[in-house]
Amino acid sequence: MVAKDESLNICDCPSRRSFLSDLGMGFTGLALGAMLSDDGITRGEEAVRLGTMGPPSNEPHFAPKTKSVIWIFLSGGYSHVETFDPKPALNQYAGMTFDKTPFENPVNSPLHKKRFRSVAAEEINIRDVYPTIYPMQVGWKKHGESGIEVTDWWPHLSKCVDDLCFVRNMWTTDNDHAAENQIHTGRHRLDEPQPSVGSWVNYGLGTLNENLPKFVVLGGPTRSDTRLSIDSYYLGPQYAGVPIVLDPKDPLPFGRRSSKQTATDQQREYQLIGRLNELSAVEYPDDQDLRARIRAYELAFRMQMAVPEAIEFSAETEATTKLYGLDNDATKGAGQKLLAARRLVERGVRFVQVFPSAYGVWDSHQKLKENHTRLCATVDQPVAGLIQDLKQRGLLDDVTVVFCTEFGRTPGLELRGGGKDGRDHHPNGFTIWLAGAGIKRGFVHGATDELGYHALGEGHYVTDLHATVLHLMGLDNRRLEIPGRKRLDIDHGRVISEVLVST
Repeated sequence: MVAKDESLNICDCPSRRSFLSDLGMGFTGLALGAMLSDDGITRGEEAVRLGTMGPPSNEPHFAPKTKSVIWIFLSGGYSHVETFDPKPALNQYAGMTFDKTPFENPVNSPLHKKRFRSVAAEEINIRDVYPTIYPMQVGWKKHGESGIEVTDWWPHLSKCVDDLCFVRNMWTTDNDHAAENQIHTGRHRLDEPQPSVGSWVNYGLGTLNENLPKFVVLGGPTRSDTRLSIDSYYLGPQYAGVPIVLDPKDPLPFGRRSSKQTATDQQREYQLIGRLNELSAVEYPDDQDLRARIRAYELAFRMQMAVPEAIEFSAETEATTKLYGLDNDATKGAGQKLLAARRLVERGVRFVQVFPSAYGVWDSHQKLKENHTRLCATVDQPVAGLIQDLKQRGLLDDVTVVFCTEFGRTPGLELRGGGKDGRDHHPNGFTIWLAGAGIKRGFVHGATDELGYHALGEGHYVTDLHATVLHLMGLDNRRLEIPGRKRLDIDHGRVISEVLVST
């Protein structure tokens, strides 16, 4: 028998609360965050502590028009004038400089300096002002009952124009590829970053499926320096996008159960953690990384069965897989991601961000015709297949599709490096399109000038697109605020009401 040590002071012993909290770097809280967040306890306490103006209990601010968003992003900057905003004047005045045309020289427009923010000093910057007009490298036609012009590089998507809504007067400020982050966060790289649009959706709304993340990413982030495009920044890491690999056998490389552990053992482990959580509160309520880790473990446990099933295509018909181009090596990569996106929104995922192409591949400084001919062929059929598939399943009434890039391409010929067949980055005006729930169909909003240089009128900065998507999901962008992190007015953007179906 061990002798009793009368000198032992009970005050020197750690409390049960501290012991359970500290065990294994917060082992006791492993599952707590996800459970309390889902039932509103953590969210409610956090809102009281921070004074958060976000929606209570993850409820929308008003009746939503859509349940989910598929956000398709083409990295590198596709040419707006050779895709969805054809400009005949480029052919008519090809080889002339801007000042030799009957149009106002766009470089002299006040819009140029207003919307252009180069990291390089202005006196040494030559980008975006190439004055020699470069002709269009492809033909175009009017399509559908709406008569919307689309170039010949999109034979499949052009058949869907009556279901699409084009916004031809988008603009941004970053003239380099940090604009990839900017179109997702709304901020120039010289400014404080902001949470991505998918993270705001994740933060603002409750889940439709407890076994899947609310914000899933397919094919990205394309590089480590584009992590901001799916990041949640000050909202907390639990609201960031969850990348999924399209391999049903290993979709979550960092979320697998050990081969030495059975499913029953793992379930018992989580049950033990749950019981420990009931004994003591978590000692570190302000540790967002810990809360995110807790949530991730719990969600990962549930996802181990749900995710492989969601990205398993064996139940799809041959006609469906062909619709997405899975039978063609050129279209298979994009087709798989877009088919997976459809299956995920079918299962209640709120926001699916899809990168159908590799980083920067649309960046056609040279050989634009060769590059865009090939690249359009890799995504045209899969994207059109997605629209057709959503429509035939009745999902265009529940899902909104966004198709975008970070900026357009210059109307002038790029001259750097002896250039002779390409276009440079162009933030001053470009085109995106939307389709589906809450969106007008067969409609064009806004325009660029005759040369495709400036977005006319006020145009739409990238956060206008964010505000529109959030509005469709029943969220008021201006009520999604965190005290101490007040955003600028431009960060909020304004809803592009012109593209919405009136109610």
